[in-house]
Amino acid sequence: MATVTQQSVLESVPKGLLIGGQWRDASGGKTLAVDDPATGEILTHVADASVADGKAALDAAVAAQSDWARTAPRDRGELLRAAYEKITERADEFAMLMTLEMGKTLAESRGEVAYGAEFFRWFSEEAVRIGGRYAVAPNGATRLMTMKQPVGPVLMITPWNFPLAMGTRKIGPAIAAGCTMVVKPASQTPLTMLALADLLQEVGLPDGVLNVVTTTTTGEVMEPLIRDPRLRKLTFTGSTPVGRKLIEQASQQILRVSMELGGNAPFLVFGDADVDKAVTGAMLAKMRNMGEACTAANRFYVHESLAEEFSAKLAERMGALTLGRGTEDGVDVGPLVDEKSRDKVSALVDDAVAKGAKVVVGGSAREGAGWFYQPTVLTDVPETADLAREEIFGPVAPVSTFSTDEEAIRMANDTEYGLVAYLFTNDLSRALTVSEALEFGMVGVNQGIVSNPAAPFGGVKASGVGREGGFEGIEEYLETKYVGMAL
Repeated sequence: MATVTQQSVLESVPKGLLIGGQWRDASGGKTLAVDDPATGEILTHVADASVADGKAALDAAVAAQSDWARTAPRDRGELLRAAYEKITERADEFAMLMTLEMGKTLAESRGEVAYGAEFFRWFSEEAVRIGGRYAVAPNGATRLMTMKQPVGPVLMITPWNFPLAMGTRKIGPAIAAGCTMVVKPASQTPLTMLALADLLQEVGLPDGVLNVVTTTTTGEVMEPLIRDPRLRKLTFTGSTPVGRKLIEQASQQILRVSMELGGNAPFLVFGDADVDKAVTGAMLAKMRNMGEACTAANRFYVHESLAEEFSAKLAERMGALTLGRGTEDGVDVGPLVDEKSRDKVSALVDDAVAKGAKVVVGGSAREGAGWFYQPTVLTDVPETADLAREEIFGPVAPVSTFSTDEEAIRMANDTEYGLVAYLFTNDLSRALTVSEALEFGMVGVNQGIVSNPAAPFGGVKASGVGREGGFEGIEEYLETKYVGMAL
């Protein structure tokens, strides 16, 4: 295998728009810069699509839909399996690319490659398991049949924090179900999606099934597609405010939507928990992706009997982490994705401290180039602090205490969000009781990571609608048709 270098991976990625199987420049000739968040320098430029380019991408998806829907399920599955194999084979290249454009360490990026590729393997197996049912009507006079059919052309808007996995989690079930797509990756991290699209072409995905549009004017380019009656589904991963706006636009034509939106994950440590295991779980739940994850633990509620020990051990682990460019050896924590993200984290910490929180470790941005913020632990965090309500999306762990299970549950549920919650306890009855009481779509018990391609990922309340992954994931891309046949 050739040596993977920054230059080699950047040169290997197409820089245009993929429309109808052809790579092309933006119609207006514009380009957008892709920055290295560790240095603030420009890595490369890619096409910056116009409204006309977006329409052309949808035209291509619509044109390809009928033939793709008729493609044999086994053939669709084999394409996904081949793509899985190719991604795995090129794991180092994808890892380097993600690290360059997003900032995470190479170790983190390799983990995402394995995770992201697994969605293709999972849905390659689900493609041949799409089925309906046959039944006799209660009166015996009619036969009732249901069948599953692809929803149709889908618009996918993916985020910057997991450039590969958030794409494969949507593209995998769409391919398996027989849907064509227009994908709009985040402007901060378009390169990974462009590389993935190139790979899918290589394994034989027909022209027009996957179209990729990169743009800095997302609203201007995407809204006409959302309002186009030929589009049949919109799937988005990102912030709740943007999700609300997209749902409003989609409502005009009753467009089917699935939304994975913001989170405000509580992390509960009960009095009978193993503190060391809880700290290890906290490091996973908080520091995966530098805290830039919707599943990141955002609020730590620790029983008053364990709070001092937990905070001290967590601060020791956080303080030992090394900041640096993700491509460098020995680095544990990369930069945040951009200056705006770092400034937001700084503002949230400053607000908490002004309202009485104490800094145990960290508490400020690192000086110099790049968008780095020190791993931080805060204690005595009041419920009035802004970071108790807002996603931090950075390496900051605010710790508060509780005295009773009821208080812990109340504090955990006191948010408009409902994506994921974590709890640590050695009491099985408490684990079940609390899990049932938590108003979240996912609960991690004695573990700091819940994401799994074989499980349904998604939230309730303001954290979204629909599920991705698991047996449930492919249903988001299928319509149920009922046929009643008289004898």
